[in-house]
Amino acid sequence: MALILACIDGSVYSDSVADNAAWAAGRLAASIELLQVLGRREVESQDRSGRILPKARRQLLEQLAAVDSERAKLLQQQARLDLETAKERIGKAGIDGVSAVLRHGDLLEALAEREAQADLVVIGKRGEAADFAKLHLGSNLERIIRASHRPVLIAARAFHPVTKVLLAFDGRASALKAVDAMSRSPLFEGIKVDLVTVGQDVDEAQRKLDDAAAQLRGGGLEVDARFEPGQPETAIAKAVERDQIDLLVMGAYGHSRLRSLVIGSTTSEMIRACRIPILLYR
Repeated sequence: MALILACIDGSVYSDSVADNAAWAAGRLAASIELLQVLGRREVESQDRSGRILPKARRQLLEQLAAVDSERAKLLQQQARLDLETAKERIGKAGIDGVSAVLRHGDLLEALAEREAQADLVVIGKRGEAADFAKLHLGSNLERIIRASHRPVLIAARAFHPVTKVLLAFDGRASALKAVDAMSRSPLFEGIKVDLVTVGQDVDEAQRKLDDAAAQLRGGGLEVDARFEPGQPETAIAKAVERDQIDLLVMGAYGHSRLRSLVIGSTTSEMIRACRIPILLYR
């Protein structure tokens, strides 16, 4: 049986993560494991020191330690409540086989351990501490996408039923992987696919686009293959809005992290620009 690993953190994206996981589970006949990870600094007492008289310092540190301990207990209670809420939400969508796991430590480490048995990872676009005004992406998002060996579905702020998908196709290895996965997965059965390459309609690009379209159609999908002019960061985002796309599929981070830091990343720009879920393959 397929397994979906859904990561929540108590942010406004948690409901959408649950909804996206439920949608995918329904189409894949999959079970869901909900995962929430509390960071070490959130649950461990801190060593507090300062220029305080010895007796007063000892008493104050004892009080602060008690406050830290109580805060850690409250955070764990809140995390368990978040998991139970998400579990109930998924259950109301008609999905059975939902489990919940609360871990302490680093999210990336926990994910690396638990994703081995998963077929899909679902995570929110931004975390609890994200700066929405600056369109700041969740601090763990790129790390997870680059490290994960599974497709990653990034949940938008709200979930809407998926009836139309856009596959951004650039001919790279990750895009070819997306085409292969889509052609074989029940996740996309009965959903119209726009297969889009951004750039000029040259012979080599046309051949690759035609091959990708043929493979998708061979998997029983209805495909509209075309070129869009412009730059990927803007052309795809415009097509998503213009054509009322519900899900964007694309290959992720084709360049190294160092190169992305120097000249920017198309993947990160697309995640920022689009207000719909994005399914990434690497």
